[in-house]
Amino acid sequence: MNPIEILIDYWPRLLDGALMTIKLTFLGALIAALVSPGFALIRVRVSPLAQAPLRLYVSFMRGTPILAQLFLIFYGSGQFRPALEDWGLWTFFRDPFNCALLAFALNSTAYQTEILRGGIMGVPQGEIEAAKAVGMTWRKTLARVVFPHAYRIAWPALGNEFILLMKASALASVVTVFDLMGRTRQVFSKTFDFSVYLWAALIYLFMTAVFVFVWRQAERYLSRHIEARERPRTTTPTVKGTQA
Repeated sequence: MNPIEILIDYWPRLLDGALMTIKLTFLGALIAALVSPGFALIRVRVSPLAQAPLRLYVSFMRGTPILAQLFLIFYGSGQFRPALEDWGLWTFFRDPFNCALLAFALNSTAYQTEILRGGIMGVPQGEIEAAKAVGMTWRKTLARVVFPHAYRIAWPALGNEFILLMKASALASVVTVFDLMGRTRQVFSKTFDFSVYLWAALIYLFMTAVFVFVWRQAERYLSRHIEARERPRTTTPTVKGTQA
């Protein structure tokens, strides 16, 4: 079979795998995005001793391969099946998709926490002092000053993290989650045609390109006031009138 025939015959499976990849990546990044701001604040404001468990978690998730983390959750949970059944959690852990989602969410949370920590530390102290001076509470200062500025600083790095998570989602196929790579392996096992991997790579490239375009548009929107401030102003020359 030529590459075009492979695509025509098996595009529904590849599309199904691509949708699974998007679902797994988006949900994992979304869960991490909801948790990481609180963790980032702990990393910035809490004493080193009090944040030791969080630092240990972040170091473990960033210092070990995501494949090992996936195996620990998927296969390791089976070692604690009686306890998980008593707690009513076995239904969750016996589903490969749930285990893969948990692994990616935990991994992305660690990275997003550190990225946001850097963003928060990059907020000028003068802006925080100005917010206090006008009578803002700490919550309002976080919502209106600290986090908006921190996200503008961290936005490119957060985009890179999302892309890395999308590519790492290919590892989900090793625990029988049929994402794009899992479907590609299925097709290859039937056709033994390496061109299916080329199509998979092109689909990954397309998804990444679309995401980068959308992310950059969002970055421009977030930084629109900065671009407007840096744009050179054009002045209209005034013509003096003559008096009779």
